[in-house]
Amino acid sequence: MEYMLLIHADGTKFESMPQEAKSQALAAYGAYTEALNKAGIVRSSNRLRPGSTATTVRVRDGKTEVLNGPFIETREELGGYFLIDVPDLDAALSWAARCPGAAHGTVEVRPVWAMGAP
Repeated sequence: MEYMLLIHADGTKFESMPQEAKSQALAAYGAYTEALNKAGIVRSSNRLRPGSTATTVRVRDGKTEVLNGPFIETREELGGYFLIDVPDLDAALSWAARCPGAAHGTVEVRPVWAMGAP
């Protein structure tokens, strides 16, 4: 079953870290990604640009509104994701706990609801 691991963190903290700490954090994500690939369970993954670069679209009363930046105010923002295919929720939770983002932010684990599935 596919699960999305959504990594939420305070992006300003990463930007204010010393370069050595940034390098260590990125290396930890590299090792984690390698472990997912070796296990053969990763389907997709990417980092996202900061929320300040987002554009939000919504339609109200038939009118499209386009807003610059994220729509909600929050310290933690979605910073990236891993789409994994594992046997069950327990396996997904185990991989989420190993994600470096769990140590400095939050990793939301959500089952994928395939299009057309009930």
